Amino acid sequence: MSLTFVLRRLVLLLAALMLWAAPASAHDIPSDATVQAFVKPEGHILRLLVRLPLKTVMDVEFPHREREFVDLARVDQSLRDAAKIALANNIDLYEGDTLLSNPRIVSTRMSLESDRSFATYDEALAHVTGPALSNDTTIFWEQGVLDVLFEYPIQSDRSYFSIHAAFDRFALKTITSLQFLPPGGADRAYALEGDAGLVRLDPRWFQAAANFVKMGFFHILDGTDHLLFLLCLIIPFRRVWPLVPIVTAFTVAHSITLIGSAYNYAPTVLWFPPLIETLIATSVFYMALENIVVARPGRRWIITFLFGLVHGFGFSFGLQHTLQFAGSYLLTSLLSFNIGVELGQLLVLALLVPLLNILFRYVVAERLGTIILSVIVGHTAWHWMIERFDVLRQFPWPTVTAAGLASLLGWLIVIVAIAAAAWLVLVVTQRSVKPAPGE
Repeated sequence: MSLTFVLRRLVLLLAALMLWAAPASAHDIPSDATVQAFVKPEGHILRLLVRLPLKTVMDVEFPHREREFVDLARVDQSLRDAAKIALANNIDLYEGDTLLSNPRIVSTRMSLESDRSFATYDEALAHVTGPALSNDTTIFWEQGVLDVLFEYPIQSDRSYFSIHAAFDRFALKTITSLQFLPPGGADRAYALEGDAGLVRLDPRWFQAAANFVKMGFFHILDGTDHLLFLLCLIIPFRRVWPLVPIVTAFTVAHSITLIGSAYNYAPTVLWFPPLIETLIATSVFYMALENIVVARPGRRWIITFLFGLVHGFGFSFGLQHTLQFAGSYLLTSLLSFNIGVELGQLLVLALLVPLLNILFRYVVAERLGTIILSVIVGHTAWHWMIERFDVLRQFPWPTVTAAGLASLLGWLIVIVAIAAAAWLVLVVTQRSVKPAPGE
């Protein structure tokens, strides 16, 4: 085998590798992408309008003319292929619980990124079914957007519809801005991240309730600071009856601020979330410190109620994005979220109370064990306080206004009234119900 033959083979191999790598580099996954969509059932047809940045389409080649501009006279088939491969194959639409059949691709258009026709459904529909770009338009494929009109046969436009848009493969971060336009009802807007799973576009009350119970349950289990707060609450007691007023006070308090925040009664200034996060860390630190200093804290339900108000605001921050899935059942969803939180708390109590009792009975003395656990939790909460306060102090001091003072006074009146009612209920309950011997 001659040296010339070997060199020739190496040159051919390098050329093949370069040709193979070139399309891949031209189709790198973008860092972010925004998809726009409208869903409108009408009669026995459901129309789905979608706008997708073409830079996210990996599996379709577009015809070119001079200087790599797209040949718009021959682009129709490529657009239809992109509509099927990138969109239709990644969208599932349901009428009730029935998966709709494959859609008909009514029309496709390649548009400029500067086009603003997807601002409303009517403009988008007129654009997609209107004239295409003229062939003398100069555009590179990755600078364009794909506009598609799909049609699905349905039984009735009054049915309940759901969508699963698996768009997470389009970019490292994909946001789908979707608008649902039911007949005779209020339009619903959604902002979905990546693959958001099955989204019920107009959920029934029990579907919204079940969804938010699950959210609340996992939210409390994911919140380390909330869990440590619960731990500090139950360490000195570990019995059912002493814990009833404490847990009740916490539940009532965080429900007040959670529901108030959902109805836009909470401050919307930028410094409010870091303030709440700092106060939540402070609540954990205070509870741990009280456990160390006081062997049997009295009337703990009062301080628990106050800190519960703070934790309710914290819960509301996690709900800001998910309230879009409540449909027309906002209050039902909020109450269901609270039920989920309580179920999570009951699970934590059911696990921690027996473990603490075993620990204090067989491993370490109760008072010493309480101090050790509280010191560990307090040390963690102290670091949280410092870190979160460093974030908070970067914001300027708030300006005191008459409207702000009026809002604060309104909150205080509501809180005092509910606290007084809760106190009366607890007093009556404690007098009328006596714990069984040994409890």
